[in-house]
Amino acid sequence: MADRDLRRAVDLLASGDWQAAHTIVQEDTSTLAAWLHGIVHTLDGDLDNARYWYGKAGRPFRGKEAVQEEIAAARRSV
Repeated sequence: MADRDLRRAVDLLASGDWQAAHTIVQEDTSTLAAWLHGIVHTLDGDLDNARYWYGKAGRPFRGKEAVQEEIAAARRSV
């Protein structure tokens, strides 16, 4: 179930619906969810919060410019 939910969150992020993706990822404690949570906050412009979640995921924060690449990479990971 969690994998399916995280795939759905990636689809939502790709379509720009970060609010709905946020609802999914905030309920999951996995590293992948933390990464997706970081992407959510990159999209919503809360970059300090995004950096926090990237840190929880053990991933470097690449900034707003790389968010589409991050979504694509996340899609390959789920």
